[in-house]
Amino acid sequence: MTDEAAVQTATAVAWRRTPVIALGIGGAAIIAAVGLAFSRPDVVAIGLPLALAAAWALLRRPSPGEARIALRAHAAGSVDRPEVQTAADVVLAADAVQIAVDQDGRRTGLVDVRPGTACLTARGVLQHSGPSEPLAVTLRGSSLEGAWVSDVVPRTALAWNAPPRAVRIGSLPVALRLTGLHGSHPGSRPGQGGDFRDIQPFVPGDELRRVDWRATARAARRPGDLLVRRDDALSDSSVVLAIDTAEDLGAAVAAWGSGDPDRSGVTSLDLARETALAIATAAIGVGDRVAYHALSPDGLSLPSGGGARHLARVRRAIAATGIGTDPSYRRSPAVPPGSIVFVLSTFVDGVAARMATSWRAAGHAVIAVDVLPTPEESRLSREQRIALRTLLAERTDVLAELRHAGIEVVPWSGGVDAAMRRAARRLARRGTGRR
Repeated sequence: MTDEAAVQTATAVAWRRTPVIALGIGGAAIIAAVGLAFSRPDVVAIGLPLALAAAWALLRRPSPGEARIALRAHAAGSVDRPEVQTAADVVLAADAVQIAVDQDGRRTGLVDVRPGTACLTARGVLQHSGPSEPLAVTLRGSSLEGAWVSDVVPRTALAWNAPPRAVRIGSLPVALRLTGLHGSHPGSRPGQGGDFRDIQPFVPGDELRRVDWRATARAARRPGDLLVRRDDALSDSSVVLAIDTAEDLGAAVAAWGSGDPDRSGVTSLDLARETALAIATAAIGVGDRVAYHALSPDGLSLPSGGGARHLARVRRAIAATGIGTDPSYRRSPAVPPGSIVFVLSTFVDGVAARMATSWRAAGHAVIAVDVLPTPEESRLSREQRIALRTLLAERTDVLAELRHAGIEVVPWSGGVDAAMRRAARRLARRGTGRR
C-alpha cells in the first residue's frame, strides 16, 4: 500500500543549436540585401537587431549541466473515490522546459513550464487497485528563446501501489490440522483455554488449580487420590494465500486483451486483491498465521506470520501485485504442513486448478475462490459471444472437477460470508474445524 511515493533522477545534459540562429542570420541578411538593393538604409536598420540577436544567441551557448527530476505523489480523494495527487520538481539551467506527460502509460499532454518546484501538478482518479503509473515525464530544456535546446532527458516514471477496497469477512474455514501453541481455535492436544477434554488422575506436574474436587469426591477410588480436569488447547490455523496473476480479465468482455483500464470495468485482479486482503485481515484478526504468494515467476512472496506488523506487510505486498510477466508458467510455492490454501483465480486455463488439486492431494484443505467478474456481453459480435460461451463452459467443467476433488469453490461476487460458512461446514464434516 502506498500513502506517499517519490522518485528522483539526475541526468547529464548537453546543448545543441537549433535552426533559430540560422534563420535569424539568414533573415537579417535578406533584409539587408533588400535595403541595399533599393537604397533604403531604414530597411537595413530593421535587420540589424535581428542580426545582433542571432549573434548574441550564437555566442551565449549554455554550458553542459545536469537535469534533476523529482516526482512526488500522495493519496487524495475519499474511500469511495480514491485519487492520487502528483507533482514534478525540475532543476535545470534553462529558460523553459518542454515536458511530455504520461499517465497510466498513455500520453496525456505536452506542456511548456519554467523549471522549479512543483512546476507541474496533476490529479488522477484511481480506477483500479494494485500497481499503476500515475505520472511519467520526458523533458528537454530550452534557452535563449529556443536558440538552444538540451538533450532529451530519459523518461522518469513514478510507481504507485493502490490498496484494494476493505471488505469484512465474518468467518473463515480453518486448516486441517491445528499445530500452533496459541490461537483461538479448539485444538486436538491437551492444554488450556479450550473445551472440556476429560478427567484424569493427578500426576506430578499438574497444577493444583486444575483439581476437580467434585469429580474427586465422586469418582476417586482410594482416599488421597485426586482427579484433574483437562481441557483442549487453543491453536492457530496456518493460512496460505495463492493469487493467480496470469490474466487480468475485466467485466467488459469487449475490452479483454485491450489493456484499457477505462473500458475494462472491475477486473479479476481487483477482486483477487480485495479477496486476499479480506482473508488476511480476518485470519490475522483471530490470531492465525498467513503466508502470501503471487504465482507468477516474478511474483511476491511472504512467509507465514501473524500480528499487526505482518498484516501491514501483507497489505503492501497485495497492493504491489500486478499481472505476471509470463502467463504460461506458474510457480508452486512451498506450503506448510496442515495448512488451508486459498487459491484466488479465474480458473479459465486450468493451470491454477491443477495446482489446487495437487495441494488437496497432499492433504491440505483447499478453497478455490472464483474472482472472475460477471461478464458483460454488450458490444460483442456473434462470433465473440460464441467464443465467450465456449470459454465459460470450459471453466464450468474446471470448477466441477475441483468440487469432485474435494475442493470447496467459493464465488467472490455476492454472498461471500454465506459461501464461506457453507464451505466451513462441509470441511467440518470431513474432519476439519471452523472459526
